[in-house]
Amino acid sequence: MDAELTALVTAGATTLVQQMATDAWSRTRDRVAAFLARRGSADPTAVAAELDAARAELATARQDGDEETAADVQGEWRLRMRRALLADPGAAAELRTLLDELAPPETAPQIGSVSNSFSGVAHHSTVIQAGNIGNVGNTGGMGSDRQR
Repeated sequence: MDAELTALVTAGATTLVQQMATDAWSRTRDRVAAFLARRGSADPTAVAAELDAARAELATARQDGDEETAADVQGEWRLRMRRALLADPGAAAELRTLLDELAPPETAPQIGSVSNSFSGVAHHSTVIQAGNIGNVGNTGGMGSDRQR
């Protein structure tokens, strides 16, 4: 198996194990079960049951701090995905699409709170409060001195 497919299989198993701990598990389980069942002799319901058992095993392992068992769960599904791609090399595109759908969305950077407190003094000027001010400069927009 070439390096690109190996990386894809590893990403697939990693994403699967990450999704085991999310609210989106049932959707993930069903999609992965269907993907694997199409490339093997198992029924999607049987694969889904195996995935649920793996999820329970993973949850127990994490609760007990058993990193070895958690790694074994991921390794088991990595091997299953590898076998699926070896059986059907054309399945790589479907697995990439599936991973794109299952991957958690990138989160926006967290912005901390900003507060100002004025007391006892009258302020007769502009006060600006902002959490993030970026790329402020002469860009030709509002407040620009650029001639038109």
